Amino acid sequence: MQSDLFSAWLFLLRWIHIFSGIIWIGHLYFFNFVNVPLQGVLDKEVKPKVNPQLLPRALWWFRWGAMMTFVFGLVLLFSKYGLPGSEGNLWRDADGGMTGRAQWIMMGSTLGTIMWFNVWFVIWPAQRQIITWVKEGQSPAEMPALAKRALLFSRTNAYLSGPMLFCMIGPNNFGYFSWTVFGLVSAGAVFVMWGMIRMGFKVGQTV
Repeated sequence: MQSDLFSAWLFLLRWIHIFSGIIWIGHLYFFNFVNVPLQGVLDKEVKPKVNPQLLPRALWWFRWGAMMTFVFGLVLLFSKYGLPGSEGNLWRDADGGMTGRAQWIMMGSTLGTIMWFNVWFVIWPAQRQIITWVKEGQSPAEMPALAKRALLFSRTNAYLSGPMLFCMIGPNNFGYFSWTVFGLVSAGAVFVMWGMIRMGFKVGQTV
């Protein structure tokens, strides 16, 4: 019974973690693939009407999706590998080192943590200030620099998301880990993301 309950607990944690991640990364891609190209063609008179209605809603789901993904990911990590009777042996291979599975998990967790930090401590504070200025009809001199900072870190998260997703999927499908493989995977994922960001400025302009 205890084993069944523990398995159900892990399943619940994994479901919430993945569902929250879909909300988070989905909005990350919305901002990078859809919203940034859209903002570039909106008239200045339209932005004060559209953005105060659109962005607060999208940013709410974006930042809380990131928080839920981060928190439940940590709980899942501890529950699966840190509790007595858990799969803690996966952290040590026959030679006493960290297993390939564990290395993929740790790399994915590290990238995800960096992305979560960027959302809550760079992107969201910058966007909150910008939205406040727009609602108040203000356009201070520091506004373009703040918008550029938010975009830079949003782009960074978009590029990091490719390697991060591979690292999260990797443990169940690709147990071998090396820095060469990780480098190749990261380079390929970043290249794909670069191509999709560029496509965002070209696609969807005709039905």
